[in-house]
Amino acid sequence: MESVVSYPDRGNGGKSSYRGNCSPLLIEDLIKQYQVKSLSDFMVGSGTTEDVCKKMGLSGAYFDLNRGFDMMSMDIPERPENVFWHPPYDDIIVYSDKMYSAQDIIQQYGFDPRVGDLSRCNGWSDFVRKMNYCINKQFASLERGGRMFVLMGDIKKKGKLYSMLCDIAKPGTLEQIIIKMQHNCVSGSYSYSGRFVPIIHEYLMVVKKDSALIYDIGMTSYHEFDMRDSSCTTWRDVVAAVLEDGKRTMTLEEIYHKIEGHRKCTNNPHWKDKIRQVLRNYEDFTRTARGCYQMAF
Repeated sequence: MESVVSYPDRGNGGKSSYRGNCSPLLIEDLIKQYQVKSLSDFMVGSGTTEDVCKKMGLSGAYFDLNRGFDMMSMDIPERPENVFWHPPYDDIIVYSDKMYSAQDIIQQYGFDPRVGDLSRCNGWSDFVRKMNYCINKQFASLERGGRMFVLMGDIKKKGKLYSMLCDIAKPGTLEQIIIKMQHNCVSGSYSYSGRFVPIIHEYLMVVKKDSALIYDIGMTSYHEFDMRDSSCTTWRDVVAAVLEDGKRTMTLEEIYHKIEGHRKCTNNPHWKDKIRQVLRNYEDFTRTARGCYQMAF
């Protein structure tokens, strides 16, 4: 197995008609590469992992919302040796009431699968929160020395990339990221113009539980960045940003007012002199009248 894998021929296992299913050949390769003896899947979908494990003589437990198991509200019913997890990619494919009947699950198991369905989250932040709850819950259930194999992808919406790989929690030891090429995708049947770059790959993340009780978890966090409070920005950058943000000609007093009170000023008692120097010395700025400036472009 190499760091980039491709399976044009899907292989046998699960249902190819079940949207979002992965190639059984990937799971077979992981089993061989990591010499796996037992592999569980708690979002098994159409049963791909289960079919592969049965064919290769592996033990494991296999659950899903469509089989009456809700990861968000139920305890994991075993201590798995290894787990394969292929979560939904936000709402790209909706599962409950689309790939299976929610009413059937309600009648058979007594709960509504739409409530805990990761493909029915309330926006990206809600999806990431629930995704990270699920990965941490599964990782905690692993035996020491066990691994999680997590297959995930990127999502593009309205010109913005939402990356599961960037935002997913990474518990334990991050052992490997494998790039998996995608084939026979619905998006692959369309032609695109302009700057849109089609996504034709997924990521397979391998994390190992080397310690039973205490282990590291890598978590992505986002913070608002104000250029006026940063030591890494130059005065030229700050003044340009103020003018760009204003989208018009601004007076010196207006520029002063936008920057005053921020760290850039507190670290330089002659900050007004510095602003005037920047406006004079760089071709980025144009003086339109006495004490008035705009961006040169």
